[in-house]
This record gives sequence, structure tokens and C-alpha cells, in this order.
Amino acid sequence: MIVSRRQFIRTGVAGSLLLAFSGWLNAAGERRLSSDERAMLAAIAAALLDGALPPAGDERSRLVALTVDGIARTIAGLSVASQREIGELFGLLVLAPGRMVLAGVGKPWREAGVGDVSAFLESWRTSRLALLQGAYAALHDLTFGAWYARPDTWEAIAYPGPPRGYF
Repeated sequence: MIVSRRQFIRTGVAGSLLLAFSGWLNAAGERRLSSDERAMLAAIAAALLDGALPPAGDERSRLVALTVDGIARTIAGLSVASQREIGELFGLLVLAPGRMVLAGVGKPWREAGVGDVSAFLESWRTSRLALLQGAYAALHDLTFGAWYARPDTWEAIAYPGPPRGYF
């Protein structure tokens, strides 16, 4: 696909405005996850952890919610600069135009299917753009870090837990 100079400039300006708007939404100090961000992270966690989660139901919802809570705790422990960067990413993905253009997910996060979210994540994982690959890696690491931080998930990977009695 050949992009004209005018299309390139329009896209750049639109992207800059969207990024500035999301930065404005997420400015100032330690942040808490909004309900829209929690819904987005729940959809992403459900897609990334699909094989490890039980089939649809209350237990699946509970485990996804615990994972989102873990992600929130992790983000709260990061530097303000890192929180701001994550907030910009989340701001872009939470807004409908960003969700549709950047992620290719047409439905709101609460309604998005695992297949749609998995396709978006795979497109970012294999993207030619290092920025999207980095964003995928951040979402992946936050999700799996929160999942495996809980001792009840260790048995599935035969992890006996941290060494005891050495400290």
C-alpha cells in the first residue's frame, strides 16, 4: 500500500492528537484503573490465559478479576513515569477510535470475544513496528506476572514455590 504525503501527515496529526488526549486523561501522579481499563485488561487477560482458565463461568470470571487486580497492584508499584506510559497505552486502547484503529477490535472490551482479542494481540506480537511489539510485551508480562504471582497457579507449572528457610 502506497501512502501519499498528505495521508501520512493527516495520520500523524490524528495520532498525535489521540496520544495527547490520552496523556491528558492519564496525567498526574499515581493512578488507579478505571472501569473501562479494567474491562480492557480483563479481555486481554482472558485471551492470553485462555488455555489456563476454566471454561466460561463464575470461576473463570473470578480468576480473570484476580489477575486484573494483580496487574493494578503491579502498576501501582511502578515509577510515576512508567505509570504515565502505561496510562497512555491504556488510554489509547480504551477509547473507541484507538481500540478500533490500533487493536482492530470493533466491539467494546466487555463484549469482545477471545478470538478477536487474541487476533489483536498476535498482530501486535508479530508487528513490524517495535513500538507495537513492546506494547504487546508489556501487556503480556503484566498479565502473566499477575497470574503467576499467585501461589494457586504454581501447581500447573510444577513450581514448588520460592526457597524457604534461607533468609
